[in-house]
Amino acid sequence: MGIVEVFLQVFSSASLLGALVVLLLVYIISSSFSSQENGKDPPGPKPLPVLGNMLQLDLGRPHQSLMQLSKKYGSVFTVYLGAKKVVVLTGYKTVKEALVNHGEVFGDRDQIEIVNEFIKGHGVLWSNGDAWKDLRRFALTNLRDFGMGKKACEDKILEECHFLMEVFKKFKGKPFDTTQPVNYAVSNIICSMVYGSRFKYDDPEFTSLVDRVNRNMQLLGSPTIRVYNQFPWIGKWFGNLKEFKMLVEATKSHNFGLFSRLKKTLNPQMCRGFVDAYLVRQQNLEKSEVTTSHFTDENLLVTVMNLFIAGTETTATTLRWAIMLMAKYPKIQDQVQEEISRVIGSRRVQVEDRKNLPFIDAVIHEIQRFASIAPLAVPHKTSEDVTFQGYFIKKGTTVYPHLMSVLYDESEWEKPNTFYPGHFLDKDGKFVKRDAFMPFSAGRRMCLGESLARMELFIFFTSLLQHFRFTPPPEFQRMTWT
Repeated sequence: MGIVEVFLQVFSSASLLGALVVLLLVYIISSSFSSQENGKDPPGPKPLPVLGNMLQLDLGRPHQSLMQLSKKYGSVFTVYLGAKKVVVLTGYKTVKEALVNHGEVFGDRDQIEIVNEFIKGHGVLWSNGDAWKDLRRFALTNLRDFGMGKKACEDKILEECHFLMEVFKKFKGKPFDTTQPVNYAVSNIICSMVYGSRFKYDDPEFTSLVDRVNRNMQLLGSPTIRVYNQFPWIGKWFGNLKEFKMLVEATKSHNFGLFSRLKKTLNPQMCRGFVDAYLVRQQNLEKSEVTTSHFTDENLLVTVMNLFIAGTETTATTLRWAIMLMAKYPKIQDQVQEEISRVIGSRRVQVEDRKNLPFIDAVIHEIQRFASIAPLAVPHKTSEDVTFQGYFIKKGTTVYPHLMSVLYDESEWEKPNTFYPGHFLDKDGKFVKRDAFMPFSAGRRMCLGESLARMELFIFFTSLLQHFRFTPPPEFQRMTWT
């Protein structure tokens, strides 16, 4: 969907006329944009005043539009989202050079309008400077203490996998939507690590929390919200914006209630999860009379929301892609199940089995590559002036690392547009790592839950394929899949 369609949906004819008059006046009084303020700036399409290059983007799938622009302007180019200048980085070599080789320069986080209204730079995902360093270090240490990447976490995932399979069995082979049960199962893993306990799938408090997060992620990627982020002055006409704000406030209130209950039963000698550890840190800082600290209530709330979203949405979506792709490619599903039968049999799956299951490991990696569920990394920002690949980029410039362009880089992958597990297998059928496999981003801002996600994907996927055969529902079996 383009920006014109969004405006037509939002405004009545009278309002649209008024908006056009405003745009015309701004056009007249504005100096013309230039995608190259000096000769050294990254090239890009010529922007329009006010709108920038937004007419050239599909707001429903902006990553696809940016991929097309990179073919014309190269791996480092400029676009204007409204008045906001953005440098886009595409391709494995360019993204790696920026995020890894120049990680400090490209490592700051830029803000998104609608997120900043509620987050205001708090939390581990959206903060910068010392606050980000302290919160990330604390999060990594404590998530590991509560099992991330360890045997204790493996047991939690296996337990949750059992509950998920029981839900699947209730449908007795009939078609059903996997979205909610998969979301609930994956959410419970992060809940057990953050809050210290899992929830039943029919617990209304839990299901409402998960469903709100899922809905908000849908809204965040909608064309109308994308337009609002560039033109917040027209936001009062957006119904999606009102819904988004309502859901965020409900999630904040829900979490404060959970924090209050945990605080009342807090035992500093026996922390149940991340929230307990954070509350203990706050108490210790208060006792030591520290006057300045990043461990505030606001940072706790936003960090927990960051962890919950990151620990649910990406892994759950990848698992649903896995189920769909197994249904679409039955011969690959046959090979997966043959390897499970030969190596594991009917016993319970264990993480240590991964090294003996090269084909399954390759399939999971290829699912992540092919699905590319986070095609654009969360926006970065340059921390200082930098000359990068011959182009000058000013301090404070918004930067979009295009992760899908890395995962689909034609110079790195033999069949980038095809689901092909052979990308991760050598001629002897052994698993091989690929440098251009970057679904968790890279550098100092890479996903802090990567080890947890990898463990979840392996155990859930292998366990589900050990017990179930996935096929398209009848109506899809009559269609030609492309």
